[in-house]
Amino acid sequence: MTKIKKLESEVQQLNREELAKFRDWFKQYDSDEWDREIEEDALKGKFDKLAQEAIAAHKAGRTKEI
Repeated sequence: MTKIKKLESEVQQLNREELAKFRDWFKQYDSDEWDREIEEDALKGKFDKLAQEAIAAHKAGRTKEI
């Protein structure tokens, strides 16, 4: 049995209260992981080109305030 299948089986056996707690924990965990991934990508310069394009568009007057 794969890890995922084991986890699925375990989650399916949780009662409502346990499932609610797991859901809250997982939302926070997933959010934290997403933040770490974005930070790593930023440090690697993966957004530099997009940032330069956005700055150029703004300087050229192709943006508007929201």
